[in-house]
Amino acid sequence: MAESIDQGQLEALLAVVAEGTFDAAARTLDVTPSAISQRIRALETRVGRVLLRRSKPVAVTPAGAGLLRAARQIRAITDEALNELGDQGSAGATSVSLAVNADSLATWFVEALAQAGPGLVFDLRRADQTRTAELLRDGTVMAAVTASAQPVPGCTVRRLGEMRYRPRASAAFAGRWFGSGVTPQALSLAPIVVFDREDPLQDQYMRRRARRRISPPRCYVPGSTAFVEAVRRGLGWGMVPDLQAEPMAGDAPLEEFDAPAAIDVPLFWQQWRRSSPALERVGSAVRAQARSALR
Repeated sequence: MAESIDQGQLEALLAVVAEGTFDAAARTLDVTPSAISQRIRALETRVGRVLLRRSKPVAVTPAGAGLLRAARQIRAITDEALNELGDQGSAGATSVSLAVNADSLATWFVEALAQAGPGLVFDLRRADQTRTAELLRDGTVMAAVTASAQPVPGCTVRRLGEMRYRPRASAAFAGRWFGSGVTPQALSLAPIVVFDREDPLQDQYMRRRARRRISPPRCYVPGSTAFVEAVRRGLGWGMVPDLQAEPMAGDAPLEEFDAPAAIDVPLFWQQWRRSSPALERVGSAVRAQARSALR
């Protein structure tokens, strides 16, 4: 019979990845850094692969990603079983780690978590929908809202729907910059609001409209609610999702200055294939909420 992997070694792997360094992992597990190092070396010897790159913070190798995902699954299943048995040493709630894009987090996703029922706590990682699958692939999270229909190894995938984005601006901004029409020249001069340097939507729209790459002045606002507020305040125009376009009480409405010019971003739900009752509850709640919120 094949020798099983020591649970303490898997806990060391989880701690090092979560904390970023061997020293921080040692403090978390209340052991010495030398003990953590020995456990990781023993685990690497056991599987015959390098699992971690000793950088700061540490990075998981491709071989380590699969083992890390398995370690997280083992912990999740064990914690959930202990909670169901009423183990006095358990925390009393099952932790579910998820990755989600900022616009979903700011609009429909939290309501989905609220509908998942009691006994759950969440560790949310925010990333662009094109990057959340990486967090799932390397074992950081158990499930993710992604832009990819291609399942991560060891995961299932379900389509959630689409978020629709439209070019919007304040009425004053649109009148100043696009009063004579939405031309390539006007687009090259009018400032734009961009979420971060990974945000492609404004550039996608401009390439469609101008049929060439243009680079207007950019205002970077890395917060979903703040992004919409920056557009509303006239710092630039931006691709605002329909779910955030409705003004709050007292706010001026945003003007869709180039209709119809929508961009639909498909979203998918990916989760571990080796699931648990808690993760199934979350997945069901996410899919149900997405049906009512997305296109």
